[in-house]
Amino acid sequence: METPAAGTGPAPSGTGQRLTGPDLAGRRALVTGAGSGIGAAVAVRLADLGAGVVVADIDADRAGAVADRIGGEPWVVDLSDVDALAELRLDVDILVNNAGVQHVSPVHEFPPERFALIVRLMLQAPFLLTRAALPHMYAAGWGRVVHVSSAHGLRASPFKSAYVAAKHGLEGLSKVVALEGAEHGVTSNCVNPGYVRTPLVEKQITDQARVHDLSEERVVGEVLLKNSAIKRLIEPDEVAAAVSYLCSPEASYMTGANLVLDGGWSAR
Repeated sequence: METPAAGTGPAPSGTGQRLTGPDLAGRRALVTGAGSGIGAAVAVRLADLGAGVVVADIDADRAGAVADRIGGEPWVVDLSDVDALAELRLDVDILVNNAGVQHVSPVHEFPPERFALIVRLMLQAPFLLTRAALPHMYAAGWGRVVHVSSAHGLRASPFKSAYVAAKHGLEGLSKVVALEGAEHGVTSNCVNPGYVRTPLVEKQITDQARVHDLSEERVVGEVLLKNSAIKRLIEPDEVAAAVSYLCSPEASYMTGANLVLDGGWSAR
């Protein structure tokens, strides 16, 4: 498997306008699932703040398009192939574990192979990528590991056994990395958004409409946002801003924690 080359790499602004936030010039970031949705927004945000960004995605065209936009490096990789990640070493200062998929089905009908795939992609791969990145971070005395978890890392919903299980596992992984990394200047935190306006959520709306026998409009209001006090989907840029905050000096004492952006869902 081809891995991204070491080095800082170019980091011109993705939007042409410097954002207010941490100065990440000279930092190298890896963002998974960065070809679209939250991952693309995070990649653009970190590049705007000066980081050189490795854009990891299974889709070569999408990874290339985002990398071209921000002057980053595309890395076409199937993160569910965990055997290929076992001996990986990553020279990155910031790791954002974001890649994910969803499958909506009752437990007694849930395909075992689909459950295994989701756990590989959303729990085993983040473990292996973190394992690969920590030696460089430890040697540098600085590192930021950010896991894009979910409100489902804190709460459960029916019909999402694999996703909920993987996100709960990711929460535990983040806390362990926080405890081990603290003496080396490395923090590890989770960002926990509610339903984000992404292609993944759009597909969930279709799946939930089928499972609940409802229109897609009713699924958004009565299923997805039922427990949210704020009745709208969160935007990818809002999640990206939270990720960048966790890389800032102001968040240097924040580790093993959750930055919850769920519109009040978990307040119930």
